[in-house]
Amino acid sequence: MIDQAELRNLLSTAINAAVRAGKLILDVYNSNEFQVNLKSDKTPLTLADRQAHNEILNSLTKTRIPTLSEEGRNILFEERKGWEYFWLVDPLDGTKEFIKRNGEFTVNIALIVHGYPIIGVVYVPVLKELYFSLKGDGAFKATSIEPEMESNYRFDQLAKTSEQLPKKIKREKLVVLSSRSHMNSETEEFIAHLEKKYGGITHKYQGSSLKLCLIAEGCADIYPRFTTTMEWDTAAGQAIVEETGCHILTADTKQRISYNKENLQNPWFIVKADKTLA
Repeated sequence: MIDQAELRNLLSTAINAAVRAGKLILDVYNSNEFQVNLKSDKTPLTLADRQAHNEILNSLTKTRIPTLSEEGRNILFEERKGWEYFWLVDPLDGTKEFIKRNGEFTVNIALIVHGYPIIGVVYVPVLKELYFSLKGDGAFKATSIEPEMESNYRFDQLAKTSEQLPKKIKREKLVVLSSRSHMNSETEEFIAHLEKKYGGITHKYQGSSLKLCLIAEGCADIYPRFTTTMEWDTAAGQAIVEETGCHILTADTKQRISYNKENLQNPWFIVKADKTLA
């Protein structure tokens, strides 16, 4: 078992990998070199995805812990099913938002131990915001984190200057989040049910894993996801959400989402700030 001191070192490595990847992503974002291709599942792949993947893989390989990345997803289950620890990475979460140039995309890195995330890093390059967590040490949000290749942050130092989550934010209405690019009729029906139950809600659209981070931060209350997601979409956000006392549960069985399944697709799920909510 990895001790807490070593886990903090691993978190530091993940933070710096995410920030460096963010620099490469922004270099492409601010240029005209999108080079958009389609993956096998018809979702877009850009030059930024590939460059971020390579940078993160180079950093994480030094930890001698295996890595499963969206851009390197073709590792057979027979090879990875025995992994006790592994990194789960989405080098560019929210590629559609990246292509739309709305800034709502993130770099996601999680450390999975026995099927569940214990480290989470979500970096938002455009906003220069960093969400990070370690099981037992809490979840945090840092601002003014410049995307740069010389990134050399340490968890213990960064935690001291960051805001611990969740924040205490008062509001009159339930705040519900949904995907900016993946709405469907089931989600619309669920949100309509919430609106009827709570007598009016505030409904906001948001891209990428920022939705999970906003729940963890205390800025929103519930996020239903009744369309397809993959394990790398949610793992880092789940680590951050759970470390703030919030919940991400499957829509049908109300169980925690687990990772390194033979089929890497997630079940439908609901993220909520309070277990008493719908």
